[in-house]
Amino acid sequence: QVQLVESGGGLVETGGSLRLSCAASTTTDIFRRHNFNWYRQAPGKERELVAREVSETVTNYAESVEGRFTVSRDNARRTLFLEMNNLQPEDTAVYFCNSLIFGTDYWGRGTQVTVNS
Repeated sequence: QVQLVESGGGLVETGGSLRLSCAASTTTDIFRRHNFNWYRQAPGKERELVAREVSETVTNYAESVEGRFTVSRDNARRTLFLEMNNLQPEDTAVYFCNSLIFGTDYWGRGTQVTVNS
């Protein structure tokens, strides 16, 4: 059983920045060998993919966040990060991290990001 715990959300003004974290309760080896994703869900909307790790060096981003959001990771700390810059009101959502590990789709409980206009 893997637990994913997101943190770092909060209230920010338009144009501001936040850094989200996702801590995984895996071994460092399992964390290093699996790709992780960030999703978000705004009120009244479906959950949408924000960023997907494709390989160790390649991450795909949703067009709406391309150039503003950046995924990184610290394998030793088993933590995934989402650096969010130039935040806009439309980025307001609950942000989740996710990974498919040994055939099971794991999700965290999410962290709320609210951007004031």
